[in-house]
Amino acid sequence: MAYGIKLKVWGEYACFTRPEMKVERVSYDVITPSAARGVLEAIYWKPEIRWVIDRIHVFKPIRFDNIRRNELGNKLSSANVKKAMKDGKSPVEIFIEDNRQQRAATVLRAVAYGIEAHFEIRKGENNTAKHVEMFSRRARRGQYFHHPYLGCREFPAHFELVEEDFTDKSAFEDEDERDLGWMLHDIDFNNNMEARFFRAVMRNGVIDVPPFGAEEVVA
Repeated sequence: MAYGIKLKVWGEYACFTRPEMKVERVSYDVITPSAARGVLEAIYWKPEIRWVIDRIHVFKPIRFDNIRRNELGNKLSSANVKKAMKDGKSPVEIFIEDNRQQRAATVLRAVAYGIEAHFEIRKGENNTAKHVEMFSRRARRGQYFHHPYLGCREFPAHFELVEEDFTDKSAFEDEDERDLGWMLHDIDFNNNMEARFFRAVMRNGVIDVPPFGAEEVVA
């Protein structure tokens, strides 16, 4: 693919939360395509393009750790936001000191992934070379719009543009196949924020991600 990119990301901790876990956070075994897309968008995002994740390389062994995290007990209500928009003076605020809750989380420890992706032009000028160059320049310099993270904002992601092939050896290189179960692919923003899933299978440390519209991606 002429306009594909490769990026290595790594970090001390990661948590790619399973949506079926309503209270305590439990991470998937590896980074999800939606989380990988979030990393790329943190580095380079334009309304004219849409990132598509093609392949995920898993370099390090899958290790879990149990921690306790401070979280907000509730969200800012939409009613308060609407009220503030209407009168222009009502406070739009929520304080962690008043709503702190401590919850257990099962997170990943010491992770490193290789992301292969390309983008599709959504609208405007079809100048793929310009977008590739802008992404590559930003990634090469370590620039980003906001700091990329590994599932949760308190788990920052380090990243490095890979301009040839990945040189890291996968811990699963000699493992023919491992079924990781159903995994969140991404959110269908055009269909009432519907979550869509695919069967993630890792072969020799690599997960091939089907296109979002493929038959094997289901709601």
